[in-house]
Formats: sequence, C-alpha cells, structure tokens
Amino acid sequence: MKKKVYIAIAAAAIMTGQAVAYADDADKPTAELDMSVLSQYIWRGEALSKDSAVIEPSATFGYKGVSLNIWGNFDTDSKAYNGAKYNETDYTLSYSKDVGITKLTGGYIYYGLNEQPAVAATAKTPAIPSSSDTQELFGAVTLNVLLSPTLTLYRDISQYPGWYVNFGVSQSLEVVDKITFDLAASAGYYYSNSKSLVEPNTTTEYRALHNGLISAGFTIPFGDYFAVKPMVAYSFPLSSEADDFIKANSVGGDSSFLYGGVTVTMTY
Repeated sequence: MKKKVYIAIAAAAIMTGQAVAYADDADKPTAELDMSVLSQYIWRGEALSKDSAVIEPSATFGYKGVSLNIWGNFDTDSKAYNGAKYNETDYTLSYSKDVGITKLTGGYIYYGLNEQPAVAATAKTPAIPSSSDTQELFGAVTLNVLLSPTLTLYRDISQYPGWYVNFGVSQSLEVVDKITFDLAASAGYYYSNSKSLVEPNTTTEYRALHNGLISAGFTIPFGDYFAVKPMVAYSFPLSSEADDFIKANSVGGDSSFLYGGVTVTMTY
C-alpha cells in the first residue's frame, strides 16, 4: 500500500499579468503520467518486496483542486506468488485548496491488494505477511514556505482501524538549466485501535513512533512535457517497538532499507 504525495511550492505573483496567468492555469485540466522502476517496494517503513525490481505506473488527473490518482505495483519476482505478479492497484480521490500560505488537502484512498495470502518462511524464502483490501480517509496541511512542512493524518476505515500521522519536509534546489536537486525527509507515528494491527506475538494494539525516511534525487526535464527523476532513499525505524513491528511485517524480516530507482514523468 502506497500513496505518492506530490508537494508543490506556489510562488507569489509580483505583477498583475502574472497573477492572471496563474489563475487561468488553475482552471485548466491537468494530467500527469509516471512510470517508476525501483529496487524495492517500501510502504510506511515496511518492505513489501525483496530481491526484485518493482514497476509502478501512476496516472493523476486534476481539475480545479479535485484530483484522481490511479497507482499500481508490478513485482518482477514476487515471493508470495513465486514469480512476476501485478499485485496492487490504489485509487486516491482528493481535493486541495490554498488558504493564504496554507494548502489544505483532504481525500479518500482505496488500496486494492488482491487478497495476498500469508506465506510461511522456509529455509530458502522469507515469511510473507497476509494483506487485504482496505480504505483510508486523510487530511493534510502544507505551509507554502521554505521546506514545505506538511502534516498528514490518515484514518483506516476498513481492515486495520487506526491512525497514521506523518510529518514531512522537502526542498528542490535548481542546479543548472531547470535541473533540480530534490531532498525530502519524513517521520511517521502509528496509533492502532484494532486487534488487526498489534505488536508482534501479542494482542496489544500497536502504538509507536514508527518510521523515518530520507531521500535525495534529481528532476531532469526534457522537451516540453517530460522529466526523468533518479532517486535514492533510506527507510528506518524510529523506536524499538517499530523495529520489531517492521521486521515482523516486512518481506525478509529486516527493518532498515536502502533503495532507489528512476521515474519517467509526462505532465500536461
């Protein structure tokens, strides 16, 4: 289960003509198509793949603050299915509005996980936790200032009732000829109020400072509509409780992950 959140910093218009141009652009439909190839699928600190590349297509359509995203994951060597498998499709419907220097976003996510079964560990293969389709509501507040600080609150309303809170910052620095160096960092906290999300080998609801993530990459535009975005990221637990939880719910039983890849983007 993964949700990509794109954070944009809106520059203030100095001249009246510029302000009119931005207003006109805001009224036009937008579309963005992405294709990512990554060394591993990491979601909220948990590894959902191991020793295989994943291919993640995404399409986002927007109009007047309303956005629809469809995102998928194809594992080229799924350990749960013993081979290549398209194993997830997520749908996100959201609405965003700027209020002064603040951007407010709210929405709904449906995680389509193909009812992946649990797989016991063997001498050659790691254990695979089971997964089921689920749904979340979320709300986010972003300050359109340096580092774009963003606080996002997610509420699972289906299989795994509970809260996930994430605070993140990001900054893009122009290097040369519209090429940017992109940095981001975030920290997450889980608060479960369901026996579906418990500490390993207990019936205690999982509540802990959860995962940290730092990433660095480049955005390299070419042509009028395309860009290539290579990146590298490091995901790690933020508490001993999180270390145990992530190990128990990750393919391969690790808790820290260094991974990377490249995304090709077309924006209209």
